[in-house]
Amino acid sequence: MASSKTLKGWAMVVLVVAAVIIDQVIKIEVKTNMCLHDHIKVFNWFFISFIENEGMAYGMTFINKFFLTSIRIVFVVVVTWYIVKQVAKGARWRFLVCLTLVLAGAIGNIIDCLFYGMVFTESTPYDIAQIVPWGEGYADMFYGKVVDMFYFPFIDTFLPQWVPFWGGDHFVFFAPVFNFADSCISVGVVALLLFCSKEIGAFSASNKEKAEEPVEDKQE
Repeated sequence: MASSKTLKGWAMVVLVVAAVIIDQVIKIEVKTNMCLHDHIKVFNWFFISFIENEGMAYGMTFINKFFLTSIRIVFVVVVTWYIVKQVAKGARWRFLVCLTLVLAGAIGNIIDCLFYGMVFTESTPYDIAQIVPWGEGYADMFYGKVVDMFYFPFIDTFLPQWVPFWGGDHFVFFAPVFNFADSCISVGVVALLLFCSKEIGAFSASNKEKAEEPVEDKQE
């Protein structure tokens, strides 16, 4: 029988592959069947709303695109290395699953940034994107846009007039449009904070001990 460590390692590989495939299938389906800013009402509180963004999760755009994509790649490499290390140490399932969800989400959005500009024509409010030969798409490698589609306006109303500063304004909760990869990252991070305090505490303590280690003077 395979050892517990081997089982955990393969399970994390399967989880990453499955999450990335689900993410990419959803994105490609949306991108090749909907115009930019199209909406499909599923329920009053759930829409498929196709948008694209050039930034971080949930549409944030305050970092240079090439720099952001590069950071994501470095992040994936570091987290992959850390997960491999934790598997070898026999870390708990919950900790590995949380880390792997974050990793899968990062990989999913990296794929958009690296390759979508190379293989798709541009999505517009009037044109559905088409798959084209490699390099004939709307942008260079590293500059592809991330596809988002999930919109959950649980509360869609106007604020009462007595509310200071924003009285009478349109208010939506939850406003961000996001994708499956963003969900993986968010669920992984929240689960880490809620259920992996032991590992987080050990990681913090280890870093503190290293920082407090005295540095010996080198003698020639």
